[in-house]
Amino acid sequence: MDWSSLLEFNVSPLELVVRGTAIYWFLFLVFRFVLHRGVGGIGVADVLLVVLVADASQNAMTGGYTTTAEGLVLISTLVGWNYLLDWAALQFPVLARFVEPRPLLLIRRGRIVHRNLRAEHLTMADLHSHLRQSGVNKVAEVRRAYMESDGNLSVIRFDRGPSKTPTRSKAQK
Repeated sequence: MDWSSLLEFNVSPLELVVRGTAIYWFLFLVFRFVLHRGVGGIGVADVLLVVLVADASQNAMTGGYTTTAEGLVLISTLVGWNYLLDWAALQFPVLARFVEPRPLLLIRRGRIVHRNLRAEHLTMADLHSHLRQSGVNKVAEVRRAYMESDGNLSVIRFDRGPSKTPTRSKAQK
């Protein structure tokens, strides 16, 4: 085995950083606005999409790299952007609103917000299932219910108060 060939650069490290940066931000925007909820809440179709996008974007990112050193630069670029974005979202609330979707109101004062159900591809049967898992029998018992950024449903009843349940929408199962 030729150890030096593993650590040499056939593609400029700067080119790898630029390619990695461009693909990272493109994919971030796609997944932020296509997959509305967090990764913990994605379903089989979403995982398949992630795998296919990763495969399709590989050549655009790599530019034909072949050595371990080039792979390490590319991976470091992607991890660096991810870390920097998480750090910046903690430091700057304006950026946090861009990075994470806000909770989406599904029920207001015992009435279903149908527009928001459609936006999350959540059926009435799914909503009622999530409510039952929260111990709610009727929509009229709910003061507010939110789809959280992580895909969980938070229910605030008229009589009790908040209860957060680890449920997922249909699109995230």
